Amino acid sequence: MEKKILVTGSSGFIGSFLVEGALERGLQVWAGVRKTSSRRYLQDSRIRFAELDFTDSEKLESQLAAHKREHGGWDYVIHCAGVTKCLDKRDFEIGNYWATRHFIETLQRLDMVPGRFIFISSLSVFGPVRERDYTEIREDDRPCPDTAYGISKLHTEEFLRSLPDFPYVIFRPTGVYGPRETDYYLMAESIKRHLDFAAGFRRQDITFVYVKDLVRAVYLALERQVVRRAYFVSDGAVYSSRTFSDLVWKELGRPWMLRFVCPLFLLRLISFVSENVGRLMRRPTTLNGDKYKIMKQRNWRCDIVPLEKELGYRPEYPLERGVKETIAWYKKEGWL
Repeated sequence: MEKKILVTGSSGFIGSFLVEGALERGLQVWAGVRKTSSRRYLQDSRIRFAELDFTDSEKLESQLAAHKREHGGWDYVIHCAGVTKCLDKRDFEIGNYWATRHFIETLQRLDMVPGRFIFISSLSVFGPVRERDYTEIREDDRPCPDTAYGISKLHTEEFLRSLPDFPYVIFRPTGVYGPRETDYYLMAESIKRHLDFAAGFRRQDITFVYVKDLVRAVYLALERQVVRRAYFVSDGAVYSSRTFSDLVWKELGRPWMLRFVCPLFLLRLISFVSENVGRLMRRPTTLNGDKYKIMKQRNWRCDIVPLEKELGYRPEYPLERGVKETIAWYKKEGWL
């Protein structure tokens, strides 16, 4: 009998690839979506849909109870739903921590706890640590998030660990890129328009993971049946702040380009103005106070040895291959 899996946030960038990964592995796939969610990347006829409203705990309970009556529960849940941009920083706590907590508590009340609950967290839960010696962030380091997003993810992780015998597995990916992603796309669009931008003059060590490698890591955890573990995810390499833009520039045919390094004090001012303009217009902006702190952080190295040893993870997409595939997709879809 095929295993059933729910992927929340499945209409988003990472979520849609997780859905595809589940289909490839022969699982019965339920895509968790809001009623208003786009289904652009969820066109496969094998996908079943579960409308879930994480903003309303009573409605969510009603939706889950109805699903249980009609279809039963799920063997696995991958919780990818959450917020990455907000007008009010307090909304990160609501959309990431409280929404996840209500979801889990409802699953417990309804006796719908899955065999595995995968939580997609972020390397941002650790914040700017090991910035003096540029060594790898390790799982026994003390998390010191300095962004509202990172804090909300940390609170969720702490809640998961507080639950006795709850079958969680946490993934903390570094910068995830690939087709359908919009933030790194903005960098590619800027380079196409002949402008490259970097933050700060001090050395910055950056890590990345291609979305398909992240998906592979998640399903390895299900295959290996690990439980109550947390893993960093990257492609295993470390890059300078210019490497990504250089590869994008190459894939775009090496257009002439102006490189601009923005001093951090100026970037902070620009971020402040951008965030407040967004508030006035009632629209979250890409450049804001949280984004400034992310761009300011100098060390994004992380230790993926546990992921390699325990799950047999071997990244298949070094940055050059991943960027090549990503830019090709942007061109094919008419984004570039």
